Amino acid sequence: MSDRLSIPQELVDWRTKGLWWPGEPVTLDEFAARGDHLFTGPFTWPLMVLRASALDRNIAALAEFAERHRLLFAPHGKTAMSPVLTQRQLDAGAWGITAATANQVLDFRRFGVNRILLANELLDPKVLRWVAAELDADPGFEFLFYADSPEGVSVASQAVERDGGRPLRVMVERGTPGGRTGCRTREQVLNVAREVVRAPGLELAGVAGYEGSLSDAEGVRGFLNDLLGDSAALATEHHLERPVLSVGGSAWFDVVAEEIGGREDILPILRSGAYVAHDDGLYRRTTPYNRLPEGGDALAGALELWAQVTSTPEPGLAIAAMGRREANFDQGFPIPRILRRADGTVVPAGGVEVTNLNDHHAYLTIPGDLSVRPGDLISFGISHPCTAFDRWQVIPVVDDEYRVTEAIATYF
Repeated sequence: MSDRLSIPQELVDWRTKGLWWPGEPVTLDEFAARGDHLFTGPFTWPLMVLRASALDRNIAALAEFAERHRLLFAPHGKTAMSPVLTQRQLDAGAWGITAATANQVLDFRRFGVNRILLANELLDPKVLRWVAAELDADPGFEFLFYADSPEGVSVASQAVERDGGRPLRVMVERGTPGGRTGCRTREQVLNVAREVVRAPGLELAGVAGYEGSLSDAEGVRGFLNDLLGDSAALATEHHLERPVLSVGGSAWFDVVAEEIGGREDILPILRSGAYVAHDDGLYRRTTPYNRLPEGGDALAGALELWAQVTSTPEPGLAIAAMGRREANFDQGFPIPRILRRADGTVVPAGGVEVTNLNDHHAYLTIPGDLSVRPGDLISFGISHPCTAFDRWQVIPVVDDEYRVTEAIATYF
C-alpha cells in the first residue's frame, strides 16, 4: 500500500493561465468533472496539457522496469512537482520520492510522502533541525541526503546535536571530474564517511552519484564501478551490512540496471524522473529504450503545448502566440506536431520549425507546400520536461479525444 497523500484543492479562477474563467472560482475537481473539450471549452491560447494515455504508459513502464531489475525506485519529483503525479508513481510501486532542494523536501513532506531522498548537499541548519524534528515526531518518516565535504558533515552534526532522537542518514556523494558536486576520489569518499561516523546525530547510509551527464556507456560503467568500489570499502571499514547505492538520470538507467540491479551487497535506488512526461526532443533521442528490446516507443511525450497562429506577415513565416513565458527552450525549441485549422481539420506539421522565441511570440518557418493562416492552432511537443512544468500552475489532463479528465496543480 502506497502513501495516501494530502493533495491540496486548488482553484480555477481568473488567474489560471490558459483558461478563460471570468466567473466564480471552482476547485480543480469541479472543473475536471465538467469534461470540457479542449477546442470548445473555456480555454484560451497558449495552453499546456498532459495526455492521460501517455502519462499512464510512462509511469507503468518505469515501474515495471525497476521491479524487473530489482531496483528500488525513488523518482525525481522535481520534474513535475505535482502531488497527483507523485501519488500515481507511489501507487505504481515507487519506494519513495527524490527532491532537489530543501523547499521541495518541505513540499513533499506536506503532501505526506514518507520516504524522501534529497539528491543534494544540505547545509542549512534550520532545515536540518526541521528534518530532525520530523524524524522524531514520525517513526514512519525516512530521509536521506548527501554530503561531499567535512564542512557539510560538521554543519549537519552541529545543527541536530542533541540527546537521543533518530540520527540523520547521510550518503557520501561521488562526482565526476569537471562535474558538479561530489567527491572525486575514493580517499575523499572514505574521509567524508569517517567524518559522518564520528559526528554526533548522523548515520552513514551509503553512497550516491549522478551519471546522467556522462556521454557514453563506457564512462557510465566506469562511474558505477567506482561507486560499487566505494560502497564495498565503506561496508568493510564501517561494518555496513547493505549500504545504499543511489544513482539515476533518465538517459542511462539500462546501464544502471545491468551494473547494480538486484545486487544483494547494496540497496540500489534509482532516481530517474523525466520519464514521467518524457518528451519529443532530448529524451526521445537519448532514452535507454532506444537500446532496449521494448523499443523507443515504450515511453511517449505526454506534454503538449497548444498555441494559435496570430500572424503570417510574409511568405514562409508565421507567428504563434507562445513564447519563453510558456515554453521551455533550454534543450531545444518546441517541436511542431500537428496543425489544426480553424474549420477543425487536422494535418501534420511536417517541415514547420520554431526558429526563435520572444516573451510571448514564436517564429515559425513554414514550408512552401503547407498553408498556415491566422487562427490556426499548432500542437507542439517539448524538449526536457524538467523545465516545462514550472511555467504552468494548472495543467489539464486530456484523453485521446482531447476531453478533460483531470486537472493537476504544480508547486514550484
